[in-house]
Amino acid sequence: MAHTELPPGGTESEDHPWKIRLVKHPARFDSPQFIAAKKTAHAILHAMADPDLPYGPRPVDPGPGPNAGEHWEMHHGGSLWVKGAKGWRMYRARVGIEWSMQFCADPVKVDRLREEAAELMDAFPLTLPALAELGYDGADALLRTPIKDADGVEAWTDSLFNACVPLSHGNHQGILPSVPGEHHYPWPVKGADFVRFDDFQLWVTLPDGTHGAVAPVDRRGSGDGHVRLAFVPEGSDAADTLAQAEARGLMAVLPANSTVARQAFAQQIGPGRRTASGPLSNDS
Repeated sequence: MAHTELPPGGTESEDHPWKIRLVKHPARFDSPQFIAAKKTAHAILHAMADPDLPYGPRPVDPGPGPNAGEHWEMHHGGSLWVKGAKGWRMYRARVGIEWSMQFCADPVKVDRLREEAAELMDAFPLTLPALAELGYDGADALLRTPIKDADGVEAWTDSLFNACVPLSHGNHQGILPSVPGEHHYPWPVKGADFVRFDDFQLWVTLPDGTHGAVAPVDRRGSGDGHVRLAFVPEGSDAADTLAQAEARGLMAVLPANSTVARQAFAQQIGPGRRTASGPLSNDS
């Protein structure tokens, strides 16, 4: 992707002395590296069975319904695709390099990511031949060439080994209250979306109307309906409390009869319960 001169789009300010210049999003185009990486990733995804996909079911075909017209969005999140005896799998790098972050990326540090990726690929010897069959011919050279400058950083940033974490639009860029996306919510919390029980509501509405994330304090079926605050946005009434708790090595916990706990466990406790504590409903 490339950028051009940033045309002005306005200024925001407050009494406290700060200003942020708003600019129109620069015109971009996909780099040759990104085009090749996306083409390869789509071929891999097409060959995978639905249960093997890394982040939920594949987007639906265009048609009626809330998900009509969705498609994979490729996230620059550190996508390490490998082929083993049972087929394709995707691991995630120690860190991913978002496209805009390449401009502050130190080639020496990015080269460490290349070395770690190369070591993983060497452990899956079926990978590079399979990528060559899919037309991704430069994989081996990319893995073996030290990254020493901005050109090397750019090539790595838009490569299959960084730029192709396949996500739905919501999981990629979504904002609550609709769907929380990885760009806006911390990965240690957002990642739970892909491992949580389907009947546990990770993302909740807090009493002040902001949206946050909570986690149970004990295992499923324990009967304990307390929930731990895992994330709240800046500006939330609970933000200071959560920060103080973390600074002191404590948990910020809401009681089982709070509206937040009852939201989180709503599908497990059934309708009409005034507390999230107690046995699971017959439907759970």
